[in-house]
Amino acid sequence: MKGFLLGLIVGLAAVAIGLFSYFAIGMAPVATSAAPMPLERTLAKLALHARIGREMPKNAPITASESNYSAGAQIYRSNCAVCHGLPGQPETSISKGMFPDVPQLFRGHGVTDDPAGETYWKVSNGIRLTGMPGFKNTLSETERWQVSLLLADADKLPQALKNSLAAPLLVQ
Repeated sequence: MKGFLLGLIVGLAAVAIGLFSYFAIGMAPVATSAAPMPLERTLAKLALHARIGREMPKNAPITASESNYSAGAQIYRSNCAVCHGLPGQPETSISKGMFPDVPQLFRGHGVTDDPAGETYWKVSNGIRLTGMPGFKNTLSETERWQVSLLLADADKLPQALKNSLAAPLLVQ
């Protein structure tokens, strides 16, 4: 039994030293153009979804109204669109250079089927190692909810608001 425990300890230590060495000597992919490490995406998504599921607010303290959507659209254009895109506009060079790929929120899946509380959590806290900043210290709680409601209801927005969102950004 002592031999087994010693072997287990030595084996675990060898794995730990090997992993540390892999990172310490610069073998790990760190460039945005590099392929992800094995299980990198899976483990990151697993941790993110578990954390959000536990911490996201269940109800918005503001109503989904045209005035809140309009305010959310202005916030989105100023703070989010350069990475996450606008309806009918090409992906920006900034977005194309990021890893992992930045979700284009008005194309394809988007976030319209995500609860507003999930988007609020992401807007407030950011997502580590993705380039997604947290806006808790730069946007008010109301502003974070306004942009979250806008995105949650992006498929139901009034046409005039969709048209204003579709105007090109100056930065491409």
